[in-house]
Amino acid sequence: MDEARARDVLAAAGVLSGPARDAALLALGENAVFAAGDLVVKVGRDAELLRRARRELDIAGWLAEAGVPAVRAAEPEPRLVEGHPVTVWHRLPEPVRAAEPRDLAQLLRLVHAIPSPPFVLPPRELLGGVERWLRLAGDAIDPRDADCLRARRDGFAAAAAALTPHLPPGPIHGDALPRNVHIGPDGPVLVDLETFSTDLREHDLVTMALSRDRYGLPAEAYDSFTEAYGWDVREWEGCAVLRGARETASCAWVAQHAPSNPKALAEFRRRVASLRDGDESVRWYPF
Repeated sequence: MDEARARDVLAAAGVLSGPARDAALLALGENAVFAAGDLVVKVGRDAELLRRARRELDIAGWLAEAGVPAVRAAEPEPRLVEGHPVTVWHRLPEPVRAAEPRDLAQLLRLVHAIPSPPFVLPPRELLGGVERWLRLAGDAIDPRDADCLRARRDGFAAAAAALTPHLPPGPIHGDALPRNVHIGPDGPVLVDLETFSTDLREHDLVTMALSRDRYGLPAEAYDSFTEAYGWDVREWEGCAVLRGARETASCAWVAQHAPSNPKALAEFRRRVASLRDGDESVRWYPF
């Protein structure tokens, strides 16, 4: 789904008071995210994401009841428009500053302390999207690279299932990064709730460890995260397994953009080559 298609779906949804062409595009990934007036609208890539969109709205309501600062839904149910799930959200005020790792840690402490919701959260399917992302990549990527990622997926899935956690399992965000935190006038707010699940809490901490190791997060920024949370996941013997699973998923996620974006293809090739070579020092770049 490119921007033009997403805008067509946005127009067909009829949720905005003005024309869809005037809405600001905030993000384009598995969802196209648009902002207009006091609303934010998310257009999902395909109908397969409808169930996840519905669950995200349920999660938003649960977090509101628990008092966790998070984005709030403007409509309680998703719409299916021309084969694309559409959800509508209240727009947050302009950020007062960029989110920092310590802000994320504060929100994770809240999330990790609340009871499970009255509905069933799925396990964190960190590797569950790999096959779909590779399928969307199609002939744009080398079949040998796709096979490499499938083999890694299967190996890390088995290894993760055998881990003994340090923290008690329970609700997690699932994509815990500062980019999913908005700093408004009242403080940090959690956004992008679609990956909420119930699983090892360590999943929410490994993402930042990987940011330090792969994406150039300064050591002092990472230290501020562990200090605010109260524990460093790198002390846990299972960290390498969850890190490897996260790397595999992150590499495959980029692949889906390769057919239409040369920069995505170049980044995919960089990532998969470093995984093939076992070189953990190769810098990855956010996409």
